[in-house]
Amino acid sequence: METTRKSVFKIITASGTGSGFIITGYPYIITNYHVLQGEKMVAVEDYKKNRFVGKVVMVNPEADLAFLITEIDWKSYPGIPLIENILVANAQKVYINGFPFGMPFTITEGIVSSISQPVGNRNYIQTDAAVNPGNSGGPILNEAGELIAITTAKFSNANNVGFGIKHSDLVKEINDFAQTDAPCFNVKCNSCDAYIQEKTDFCKNCGNSINVTLWDEFEKSKFAKFVEEAISALRIDPVLARAGRDYWEFHQGSALVRIFVYHKDYLVATSPLNNLPKNNLQALLEYLLQDNVPPYYLGIRDNKIYVSYRVHLSDLFSDEAESIKNNLMHLAHKADELDNFFADEFNCEMSIESKESF
Repeated sequence: METTRKSVFKIITASGTGSGFIITGYPYIITNYHVLQGEKMVAVEDYKKNRFVGKVVMVNPEADLAFLITEIDWKSYPGIPLIENILVANAQKVYINGFPFGMPFTITEGIVSSISQPVGNRNYIQTDAAVNPGNSGGPILNEAGELIAITTAKFSNANNVGFGIKHSDLVKEINDFAQTDAPCFNVKCNSCDAYIQEKTDFCKNCGNSINVTLWDEFEKSKFAKFVEEAISALRIDPVLARAGRDYWEFHQGSALVRIFVYHKDYLVATSPLNNLPKNNLQALLEYLLQDNVPPYYLGIRDNKIYVSYRVHLSDLFSDEAESIKNNLMHLAHKADELDNFFADEFNCEMSIESKESF
């Protein structure tokens, strides 16, 4: 269990989240292609919630597989066993590992419903284990903790019908990729198994048609570029701060900062600071009601203190743009200051989102 948890990663892109994992003895992270489609650099989060930049080095859209490399200490991550001749049987127990809906690491149990279910042009392992958005790219393991498949999809209108890419398909991808040492973006040709680095609409090795859009990256919105300039000013890599489409989340010191678009009209920056104390609330409430932190405001929700900032999206492209960008940047510093202030002055516990609470 502990070995598995240390070997599975959350993959975070500008479009959403998925799962990935490492195999014992191989220095890259494996996930689904559709998890990181349109991205060449993504955020990778480990079991300690440390984030690293992951560089996409291989994509095979037909097999729905992709490989990432990242600068981590591989000795700290044991990896999941991959046995080439492993046997998979109908009705055997399996375990889906990953981050459904972007939640913390989760394991769900089920059985193999079919060892070779044809869907489209490929055969998959079918399972009745719960598969949800965010599980994609994570490992499906047997009772011994060995890989038998990679979670890839479920039928949207059916319960208890999930699919996994066969471990034998992954074995082929690993063996093929071992023949190249190019640490750059590689697209695999499924006709001749050649790897293509340069953008093209055909394989120069066999002439097979290649979808040229595979090299295209997700186009950020204007306000996404605006926000990421502010995040970069904090010396934080925006890739590591992305938490979904037009949503960012990062720690500044101990404080968690979230920036997102609200109701398609407003840009909101907010930070959950501290829990309300159990008693002696009057002095704290009087402080919160004062205008002590302009241009930010303090508030309470679900017995938790927040500091927030809100602007209309149209203001991002007005004469106030630079001022707004600075306000976004300084909110992160203010949040890191305030959570300590409330802890010291009013005996408020840090919120569960605080980095010190992890």
